[in-house]
Amino acid sequence: MDWASGSPRLMGRGADHIKRLHPAIAPDTQRAPGGGPQETEMASLMWGLVCVIGVVLAPGSFGTFSRPRSHITPPIPRVSPQVPPKFYGRLDDNRSTDQTFDEALNDEKFQQLQADDFTVRGVQERRKARADAGTYSTSQPLQKSPKLLSPLQDKAAPLGSWKPAGDPRVSSSSMRTNAATRTNCRNRPIDLVFIIDSSRSVRPAEFEKAKEFLVDMVDSLAIGSDATRVGLVNYASTVQIEFLLNTYSDKSHVKQALARVEPLASGTMTGMAIKTAMDKAFTMEAGARAGSASIAKVAIIVTDGRPQDKVEEVSASARAAGIEIYAVGVDRADVASLRLMASQPYDDHVFYVETYGVIEKLTSKFRETLCGLEPCAQGHNCQHICVNSGDSYNCKCRPGYILNLDKKTCSRSDPCARGNDCQHICINNDDSYTCKCRVGYVLNVDQKTCSRSDPCAHGHDCQHTCVNSDDSYICKCRVGYVLNPDKKTCSRSDTCPQGHDCQHVCFSTGDSYMCKCKMGYILNPDQKTCSRLDLCAKGHDCQHICVHSDDSYVCECHVGYVLNADQKTCSRLDLCAKGHDCQHICVHSDDSYVCECHVGYVLNADQKTCSRSSSDACAQGHDCQHICVNSGNSYICKCRVGYVLNVDQKTCSRSDACAQGHDCQHVCINNGVSYTCKCREGYVLNTDQKTCSQEMRSEITEDACMCEAQIVFQKKVQSTIQELSRKLNELSDKVNQIESHQQY
Repeated sequence: MDWASGSPRLMGRGADHIKRLHPAIAPDTQRAPGGGPQETEMASLMWGLVCVIGVVLAPGSFGTFSRPRSHITPPIPRVSPQVPPKFYGRLDDNRSTDQTFDEALNDEKFQQLQADDFTVRGVQERRKARADAGTYSTSQPLQKSPKLLSPLQDKAAPLGSWKPAGDPRVSSSSMRTNAATRTNCRNRPIDLVFIIDSSRSVRPAEFEKAKEFLVDMVDSLAIGSDATRVGLVNYASTVQIEFLLNTYSDKSHVKQALARVEPLASGTMTGMAIKTAMDKAFTMEAGARAGSASIAKVAIIVTDGRPQDKVEEVSASARAAGIEIYAVGVDRADVASLRLMASQPYDDHVFYVETYGVIEKLTSKFRETLCGLEPCAQGHNCQHICVNSGDSYNCKCRPGYILNLDKKTCSRSDPCARGNDCQHICINNDDSYTCKCRVGYVLNVDQKTCSRSDPCAHGHDCQHTCVNSDDSYICKCRVGYVLNPDKKTCSRSDTCPQGHDCQHVCFSTGDSYMCKCKMGYILNPDQKTCSRLDLCAKGHDCQHICVHSDDSYVCECHVGYVLNADQKTCSRLDLCAKGHDCQHICVHSDDSYVCECHVGYVLNADQKTCSRSSSDACAQGHDCQHICVNSGNSYICKCRVGYVLNVDQKTCSRSDACAQGHDCQHVCINNGVSYTCKCREGYVLNTDQKTCSQEMRSEITEDACMCEAQIVFQKKVQSTIQELSRKLNELSDKVNQIESHQQY
């Protein structure tokens, strides 16, 4: 086949070669079971046409394939509208030849997979395009190119890190490992059950490919009892649950269990498999978390054939039960059946691949569906760089920039802020900085350090004396003068500086002075000294205590009270609410508090902590039906008289006195907590009320009527006694029930 052009071409081989490779399809005289002459003739004509095309399209006409000719065989179509289904039944024995070539081709076509459309609609469009271009006609079998079909192609991340299949150092297993590492995610927790077809049509090598796909899926998910749980249902004509959702709780054990799965062979009972998964795999007993609305139930079905049973109704029931179904069809899978099984929309839940050799490429598609896009991929407002952080993201800036306070935009970085050796002031200058000095200082020759300047030497406006002061200067006056309010000029000093006897403040008044007091004080009659002003004594509105405080006062409360928000009135202090060290209960008590314990506990000697009461375990609560008896730090259950303790050591049943042992010769009859003996017919009870003797009828009454009346009377008496016994038993049961309720 010319794989470059996409059309089949025999490499210089004729009909004999076809017969040798595929004896089942040679135009011989044999017929398929149930097939007629026309079918055999049609098959012969079709392969004859293929041979003619092979001769016409000989090597050299349109280029050759790079592999040796001995490795190339014409592919046998899996589905063709031109060949009856019965005809394909004779081709199954030769499928291993096709598989060898398909697997060799899978690696060579690997990078083409990234550009394929992964929907079922995509397959139909490609086939129509080939038909329109003349490369797909009724005379040619459907080309077996390893192309994937999935609805998530547009959202898939590029697989640019994979090497070409031609590189011998790259194996499919290493590519799967790299893909799993690359696509690992912390997905939302789900209950995931794989339903995998292992019928006869799935060859052993194909089944291994399907298992590798499941392993890749597990590798891409976060597996755990609190994360995603995984179960597996294997089916053919029978259904076998390989493991349930609660069987394994870590990824390694799930992968080991997948590796041990063996195919079942025989038919394809897909509907029965879906029902088994719904009834047995998605139950709480199997590990499904049905009580959590945030945890989805997901089933992924992988099949390569048409179901042999009904799938529409059971799939609808599964979806109605909240199970989201994805259907993955391979090779001969029936697309209509896939749509009947899958949830809607079909473009998001129906997948198709043409060979098991490329099914593992669906891993990234399911990863996006189950895990979702990462926060940065969903859109962000970072000016420079978006960095995923769990369920959210953070913004970062490129080198030379710093993140602004809005945590989104970036500004050119501040060289000064990154570190400088300026003694005083650093000033940014593009990507560098310069140093400057504060007022009153000059920059030294090293352009980094500063020295104090002499402001007075630079010029000043002081009338008397200029004194340097840090970065500036101050003016002072000579002795006998005072500095005026302009802080520059001087006037002759007043009388107060010349000496006074004021305790607080002296104010000059012409040629004399007067004394004043600071705020909160009053001048004494001597007009010199001062005394503190007592505002509380002058009157206050404190409810409890007035405390003088400088030129004002504050209110305080007595012990056991707290000052209210008005800072005047007081309320009783709740010491328990303020804080306590009681282990159980704090009880307010006047100006203090006491500690108490919950029921079933006693207060320890420290009067704070509590210990469980060891004296009365029954009082702390029990589940005995009749009587609770304390036993050390625990209790045991006992029953009332006439009852026995059941196996659960809690409930009681009425005792069977006869069953416990009796000494009746004939019949033992329970009578409340005891029993009575009776004899069989024809015997009478002896005086010991236990043994029986045969009834002696030596005397026959002459009055038959009197005898019959006695018998009737005796029967009535016996019936009355039995009725009274029954009522006494009922009354005893009611009394026991009343006593039981009183104990609770």
